[in-house]
Amino acid sequence: MSSSDQEPSRPPESAAVANSRRTFSFDGRGRTAALSAGLLIIGAIVGAGALRVAGGIPRQVSFVLQPSPITSMSEWTPAAIKGQVAEVFGNKFIIADASGRALVETGREGEGGRMVKPNETVTVQGRFERGSLHASVIQHEDGRADPVGPSKGPPPHGVVARLRDAVRP
Repeated sequence: MSSSDQEPSRPPESAAVANSRRTFSFDGRGRTAALSAGLLIIGAIVGAGALRVAGGIPRQVSFVLQPSPITSMSEWTPAAIKGQVAEVFGNKFIIADASGRALVETGREGEGGRMVKPNETVTVQGRFERGSLHASVIQHEDGRADPVGPSKGPPPHGVVARLRDAVRP
């Protein structure tokens, strides 16, 4: 008896069927690489969650420009001015120095006139456009610096509480 008589003959399999029957197994290096990649992904997720709970990365506040007279500002340029707060109107205030006066816009952070007080001397850095200075940093006489404008990331600590208090009747 021949071997072909004992077993029924099968038609040849297509490549797709043969590939679907393959089993994948990891050798020692493959398992170590998969475990390392998994641990890195888990670590990144846990780290991002911890950073979010902690309040994000604090914004760095620094002055890059030296203050100059108000009359030297030109349209669509960065500028820094130092002077005394003359008047406060919600999220805007007027700053005056020996050369003149300028309107400073502070955005949401300055709502209610809480960032500066009349007769306070401040240094403001921002972008001068359309006749007013759009502040990015306000530095007070005591050395405290307040970042102003849209942030990249979570809001600074306390902003959400201030907004919540402003909305309550």
